[in-house]
Amino acid sequence: MAGEGASALTLAEIAARLGGDVLGDAQTRIVQVATLASAGAGQIAFLANKKYRSQLKTTQAAAVILSPEAASEFDGPRIVSANPYAYYARVATLLNPQGARAPSGVHPSAVVESELPASVAVGPNVCIGRDVVIGEGVQIHAGCVIGDGVTIGAGSLLYPRVTIYHGCRIGQRAILHAGVVIGADGFGFAPDGREWIKIPQIGAVDVGDDVEIGANTTIDRGALDDTVIGEGCKIDNLVMIGHNCNIGPYSVIAGCTGMAGSTTLGEHCILGGASMISGHLSLAPNTTISGASTVMRSIVEPGGVYASVFPLDSYEHWMRNASHIRRLSKLAERISELEKKLKESEQGVG
Repeated sequence: MAGEGASALTLAEIAARLGGDVLGDAQTRIVQVATLASAGAGQIAFLANKKYRSQLKTTQAAAVILSPEAASEFDGPRIVSANPYAYYARVATLLNPQGARAPSGVHPSAVVESELPASVAVGPNVCIGRDVVIGEGVQIHAGCVIGDGVTIGAGSLLYPRVTIYHGCRIGQRAILHAGVVIGADGFGFAPDGREWIKIPQIGAVDVGDDVEIGANTTIDRGALDDTVIGEGCKIDNLVMIGHNCNIGPYSVIAGCTGMAGSTTLGEHCILGGASMISGHLSLAPNTTISGASTVMRSIVEPGGVYASVFPLDSYEHWMRNASHIRRLSKLAERISELEKKLKESEQGVG
């Protein structure tokens, strides 16, 4: 069970800050969020997925966040919101504010070759190159490396061991988790007989405002033009984004996704975990790709939901179905021949 949050609020106080309608005892005190299954005294749960609806009958939660459609299914204190999941996220933020920021100043072990605002916090063994521009209130934790000519917007947070190569730009209020690498060379080589000639990657990476990038994710610099991550994007751990990709604003990319170079995502796309996107493709705005899918063609119609995963089955059935798939083209040819013969036969009878 999660520990108590840093704050305790009544349902009335929560609704006053976040909106929503309180039904039942508005003075119910809430100290933490939890799931319907695990919630207990002082905890508020939420129902965002109807498959958990039956848990409303057994939950021990002090209160529940519900949609208007489900509000009558729970008799205890509750907050009614059109989007219970988003409301839960905001309540969780209220109850669990970000920990105390690192103290401003530069640790004695850091190597800094640029002027920094007094409000910036620089941790142990950080290296900051020349001509770096860092905004007010930026926190740079231990072991980060910031290359020459980098720009980092105000209020951004870099966890330990983030590396930002030369010339890259990070927007305001960005969060870069441990091990993120921004601006390494893209994978560009020109074939020449048996050799591969390395192509200098002369672009950079441009990360917009309010972007969060998960641990050990890598975003390569552009070969010619910049690789661009639009504002508001959320990128999970262990994602690889190739050179010259352009990720539209407010897109979400789940963990272990790989994106080959020069791919363009429209705004508000969603890529499920372990998706693989071939290079030089475009995905229309609001496209959703289910987890572990492989995308090998562009998608031009906005708002579509796509999947390409062979459904899970027992090994015996999976192999049998796979053998059928390998023969689909031949079966299609045989059907065409049979249709042709049937048509000729019908014409002969006529």
